[in-house]
Formats: sequence, structure tokens, C-alpha cells
Amino acid sequence: MAKLTTADLKLIDSLFGMYGGYVMDFSNSRFASFFERDVGVNIYDDAYAIHGTSKGKRLRGFLEIAQTAAIIRALHALWDYREVSRLAHSQAETVDNARQRLSAVIEKLGGQPLAMNPDEGLQDAKTGKLSRPSVQALVALEEEFMAMHAMDDKAQARGYAFERFLRKWFDAWGLDARGSFKLLGEQIDGSFLHEGSVYLIEAKWRNQPTDASTLRSFQEKVGDRLEGARGLFISYSGFTADGLQAFTARRVVMMDGMDVYEALRRRIPLNEVVAAKLRVAIEERRPFVHVRELFP
Repeated sequence: MAKLTTADLKLIDSLFGMYGGYVMDFSNSRFASFFERDVGVNIYDDAYAIHGTSKGKRLRGFLEIAQTAAIIRALHALWDYREVSRLAHSQAETVDNARQRLSAVIEKLGGQPLAMNPDEGLQDAKTGKLSRPSVQALVALEEEFMAMHAMDDKAQARGYAFERFLRKWFDAWGLDARGSFKLLGEQIDGSFLHEGSVYLIEAKWRNQPTDASTLRSFQEKVGDRLEGARGLFISYSGFTADGLQAFTARRVVMMDGMDVYEALRRRIPLNEVVAAKLRVAIEERRPFVHVRELFP
């Protein structure tokens, strides 16, 4: 497995800060919250204080001893945070070829490259059609999904990691994903655009299957939107038998962890998975049909 070199660490320092003891504009509490929520790691564990207790030194310790999958998650999350802050303040990029260089580091570790800049797009220059993700990107997505099984942190942290993974997965297939967001009185785990329709996402990574009441609650959220809005409920542990029987789907299709794994392992285009699920839901009134049945 590839490791970060001295040059890699120097690049990371130039992007986020590290050797000076500080990491961007994080306070201690926000740094702890960021790592717990976005990386699924307790950065204030004593294991990461091998060089000292400052934020920068803890980050350096983390990059040296953490599992590769966690390092990849951290680099993606740090980049996203940096870009949101930079663009919000209309700041010019100060590091030459920053995205491309950090992407190369992440890909060397086996991760998915950073998302393209908006002006680069996802379209093929000759055909104007959405490009299929590279094999390397698809392999990285599969590895990231499998790595979440090994996370022994809080269930909430794994849930956040699941949401971030789903956004990357949908973006990889050009479905214009949006991350989780809050509105007055409700939390939405994300959304994506598929063949002109906006789908809201509900993502659950729990040990228990999802029941009918949870499905109904999500369908109510979808139903409160304009006509044509749809929903995709992704439950890692699937759905209860009683729930599937009691729930009447009108705008919602469903997916479980095995569906995610099958689509990733077999490299099935995600847009085709969504289309197949929707068609069976409409034609046969079956909102939950496994990927292995849809794509035998």
C-alpha cells in the first residue's frame, strides 16, 4: 500500500497548514467536530499526539499512522472545507495546480480523485455525453464502501461517512448530487437529478431494517414538494417484511446495502439502476427490487 512521502506532506501543509501547528481556521472544538463528523475519527485520541498536541501536529500524526481509507476521507473532507471557505471569500487559488496535485496524491493512495471544478464539467468533449467513471474511480468507490464496514466509531459518524460516499457515487455517474441540508423543521440527507426529476435521498446505516413508519415519514417529505419530486430510500440493513407489506409507495423507490454492493462490484451504471427500479415500481407496484434481479 502506498504511503505519503515527504513531498506529499509538504503539499498538504501548503494547502491546509500543519507544520505551523494550525490547520486552516479551525478552532480546537471545530477541528474535533470536523474529524468526527466528516472522517469518522477522534482526532484527539492520544495515538495521534506522537509529534505534539496542536492541531497541526495531530494532523501530521494522523497522516502517518491512520488507516489509508481514513486518510483518503480526511484529504477529501479537508479539500471540500478549504474550497467552500475560499470561494465564499472570493479568494484566488494560491497553490499551483492544487486540485490536480492533491488528486494525484489521493489516487496514489487508492482513492477517488477530487471532484472536477465546475467549469471542467463531466462531459466528453467530442460527444457532449456524460462520461463513464474511470475504472480506478469505480474501484476506489467500492473500496470506500467496504472500508465503512470496518469503522468502529460512533454510528453517527458512520452515517455521515455513508452520506458522503453516496454523494461521490452519484456524482461519479453525473447525477448532480447535493449533500445533506436542513430546512425549517426537517433534515434531508441529499438529492440528485435523474432524467429531469429531482430525487430526495434518505440514507440509513443501521443494524436494524427500516420499518414502514420510517418509510412513510420520508414519503411525506417527498410529497410536500412540487409534483414530480421523487425519493430514493437507501437502507444499509434493508427493510422489514412487515414494512414492505404495509408501505404503499407513491413516489419512493428503495435500495439496500446489497444493492449498493452489487452495483459497485459489477460496475452497473447508477443511472440505469435508478431507472430500472423506477420502472418496476411503476409497472409492477414493487418499489423494492434487488439489483441482482433487475440485472441478472
